[in-house]
Amino acid sequence: MKTRFVAAAVALALSVTVLSACGSSSDSTGGGDTELTVWIMKDSVADDFLTRFERDFEKRHSGVRLDVQIQEWEGIGEKVTAALASNDAPDVIEVGNTQVAQYAASGGVKDLTDKVGELHGRDWLPGLAEPGKVGGKQYGIPWYAANRVVIYNKDLFAEAGITEPPTTRADWLADTRALDKGKTQGIYLPGQNWYTLAGFIWDEGGDLAVRSGGEWKGALDTPEALRGMDFYRRLQALGKGPKDSDEAKPPQAEVFAKGDVAQIISVPGGAKIVEQANPELKGKLGFFPVPGPSAAKPGSVFTGGSNLIIPEASAHQDAAYQVVKALAGKKWQTDMARLMSYVPNRTSLAHVIEDNEGTAAMAAGAAQGHATPNSPQWAAVEATNPVKGYMTAVLTGADPAKAAEKASASITKTLGS
Repeated sequence: MKTRFVAAAVALALSVTVLSACGSSSDSTGGGDTELTVWIMKDSVADDFLTRFERDFEKRHSGVRLDVQIQEWEGIGEKVTAALASNDAPDVIEVGNTQVAQYAASGGVKDLTDKVGELHGRDWLPGLAEPGKVGGKQYGIPWYAANRVVIYNKDLFAEAGITEPPTTRADWLADTRALDKGKTQGIYLPGQNWYTLAGFIWDEGGDLAVRSGGEWKGALDTPEALRGMDFYRRLQALGKGPKDSDEAKPPQAEVFAKGDVAQIISVPGGAKIVEQANPELKGKLGFFPVPGPSAAKPGSVFTGGSNLIIPEASAHQDAAYQVVKALAGKKWQTDMARLMSYVPNRTSLAHVIEDNEGTAAMAAGAAQGHATPNSPQWAAVEATNPVKGYMTAVLTGADPAKAAEKASASITKTLGS
C-alpha cells in the first residue's frame, strides 16, 4: 500500500503452493493436486505469523504446501498489472486498499460479490470495504487497516490542567490553545498533511472528488470542503509546523521527540519512533482518536490498509478463495491484529486490541474510516498532488475559494484523463 499509515510498509509477496488431496477431509479444497500462488506485501505480517498460518492451513487442507516468497514494493504496481493480463497470474494478491479500482479497471480481477455474506461483509470497516467495491461489485476483500490518531505528551497536558483528552473538535481547539504557550507548541501539524485534511472534509459531509453522471470532478471548492480546510487552518496555527511541507519533512516524530510539542497526528506506531529518539518520553505518551464535530463519535480518518484479490487468470479460484477466507476470518484477523497492532477488518473485532491504548484509539477511529476517491486515476492525482499546493496557498494567505477552485480543476482534469 502506497502510504499508507500502517506502521509497517505494505509490500510482501507470498507464494503459496496448495496441493490438495481429493476427498481427504471436510476442509480440503479437493480436486487433486493443485499449485496455488499468492502474493502479499512485504512487512505486512511477521515471519512468525506466516509460519503459524502455513502450518494451520496445511493441517486443515490435506496435501497443501505453502511456499512463501518475499517481494519488494518498488515496481509492484507494474508487476501486478502485468500479472493480471497474463495467463500465468498468481492466485491471490494483497494490494493497497486504494489500488483495487485501478486493478479492477483492467478486467483481470475476479468478482467476489457472492462471497460477501459468507465473509461477514456487513461487519467490514467501511474504509477497507468501500475501496474494494467498484461498480457495485466487490473485488477486494478487506484484510487489515491502520489509521491516524492523536499522540500527546501527558506531562504537557497535565501542566496545562487538561485531565481528559478532548472528544469534540471545539474542545480540541480550546485545549490546543491552552497548550500553545511559552516554548510549548500546542500541536505540530505540517501544512501539507492532506490525509488529515481529508478527515476534516469528510466530517463536514464533503469529499476530495465526487462522481456524477459517470464523470469524476474535484470537490475541494464545495462549501463542505472549504469548512474542513478552515478547521485545518485554525488548528495548524496553534503550532509552528511548516506550511509548505508534510509530516516527513522534517520527520514529525523527531520534532515531537524534543519534548516541547504537545500533540502530533500519526499512526500509533509513530510513538515508538518518538521514544527511540528520546527514551525519556517512554511512558509519557498518550493516544486518543481524532475528535469529531460532536462527542457522539470520533472524527473521520483516512483508512490505510490492504485488500486481497483473486485474478481472473487464476486456474484455481476455489482453492485461492480458501486462502482469502482464512486470512480474512476471525481466527487470523485476531492473531494478526494483536501481533502487528493492526485494526482487524471487522468492527466487531475491535475489542481484541483494547488492551493497547494506541491501537484501541486507532480502532475507535477506524469505525469512521474513509478512503480516497475510488477512481482508477486517483494514483495519478497523488503523483502531482494539487491538494498539498492548495493547502500551502491557503495557509500563506491566498483566498481559500479561489485556491480551492484551481486545485479542484486540476483534480478534475487528471481524473478525466
